[in-house]
Amino acid sequence: MTMKSFKKVLFIGLLLIGLTVAVIYVFAQPATALPVLSYYDYDKALPLQVKQSPWDTLATHYQKKLVYTSVHNKQVTALLSVPKEGDGPQKTIMLLHGLGDHKQVDYIEAAHNLFIDKGYAVFRIDIANHGDRFEQDLKFDLTGPHRYWTRNMVAQTVFDLRRGVDLLEQHKEIDPNRIGFYGISLGGITGTLFSGVEPRIKASVIVIAGGQLNLLYGEDALDSEAKEFVSVIEPLNFVEAISPRPLLMLNAEEDEVILPMMSTLLYNKAKEPKKIIWYPAKHKTIPQPDVYLEGVNWYNTHL
Repeated sequence: MTMKSFKKVLFIGLLLIGLTVAVIYVFAQPATALPVLSYYDYDKALPLQVKQSPWDTLATHYQKKLVYTSVHNKQVTALLSVPKEGDGPQKTIMLLHGLGDHKQVDYIEAAHNLFIDKGYAVFRIDIANHGDRFEQDLKFDLTGPHRYWTRNMVAQTVFDLRRGVDLLEQHKEIDPNRIGFYGISLGGITGTLFSGVEPRIKASVIVIAGGQLNLLYGEDALDSEAKEFVSVIEPLNFVEAISPRPLLMLNAEEDEVILPMMSTLLYNKAKEPKKIIWYPAKHKTIPQPDVYLEGVNWYNTHL
């Protein structure tokens, strides 16, 4: 090969490498055409119009049901549990379930019971159109005919969680300066947005969740319209804002729902203090006791 041919091959090789890096960079950047952080601002002066039951006395805790009014006049169903042990206002964990489930599904009950045993109050709501809030039997799909409905469901839940903090601040049993968040799957995705815009959350634990939702668009993932559409519910647009509050991510190495690459992208975009733990499991086989105890350890240190 002549020197001229070698230089030509080298130039083409470097050009291809440069193009590959550029494509990866563009692919990994979420669209931020909309003012995403201010999207979740709301009027705190709006009345919560709370309806609540008396406290029930259970074996390890007191518990009551609540219904409050959120943004867009949505009614949110919730449960508040306070451990019997402990004096004064309690540290509290806001606990959010995954897609298709509800605030009392088995794995949420298991987390709730452990948190109560460890001395934490627990606040649970139903995601919009889930549990007691079910309205329409439509498919959750950001690329299908109900994509706006799907996006609005996630966004509404962020508002609902923020109004939930307003509600907790009204309870003398709760320490408003020590509220943490724990979300699983869709609850973790939603909780990343919530934790990013809600400074009253002091420590967050996100389980089997990730970023770059436009990956769900397949061959259209790079399209600017796809990235702009998910921008207000894209965790990558919010995760940096959690800092300097601590973030723990718990993920599955073989996750077939939230791909490990999506979790890695989210973690890399987050700022310190942060930590990620990987488990040799799939989305639904991640070891529950382990991830709940890791959450407790995180709160014991940071909340």
